[in-house]
Amino acid sequence: MKEAAELKDATDHYHAQPLEDNLFEWHFTVRGPPDSDFDGGIYHGRIVLPPEYPMKPPSIILLTANGRFEVGKKICLSISGHHPETWQPSWSIRTALLAIIGFMPTKGEGAIGSLDYTPEERKALAKKSQDYFCEACGTSMKSALLPLSSESSQDDREARELARQISFTVHEP
Repeated sequence: MKEAAELKDATDHYHAQPLEDNLFEWHFTVRGPPDSDFDGGIYHGRIVLPPEYPMKPPSIILLTANGRFEVGKKICLSISGHHPETWQPSWSIRTALLAIIGFMPTKGEGAIGSLDYTPEERKALAKKSQDYFCEACGTSMKSALLPLSSESSQDDREARELARQISFTVHEP
């Protein structure tokens, strides 16, 4: 509930809220990182919290085609349910959102739920992502996030730094 209050208002880079009828399922929206193949993209997904959260990690599922993470499949990051051994209870949903943004420009390298599309394909999907509408939560990507502002670079730096700090473990599919 505390995290829901903290994330209640959208920023220019991310937004997340639990579904009205299920506090264990959150829907999130993240902006693609600037100066990357995902620049201009607005991506939507689900975070499914285990009953033991924050002691156990969430599962993260992207719902918008992006060319980096498979749609509808739990993605494998050290902050996700694939890696309970690396999860830290001090991390939060905000941490997960920044990590997703930070990991988007990295190589998938065969990790579960990862894709390695060409830059051209990713740029086309970034443009297409702006038209996505989530039937489950009623979010339209056109209005999900605040417009970019001059303060936006702080979240960009934080996302990149977080991606460097959090180990990226590859699992063979």
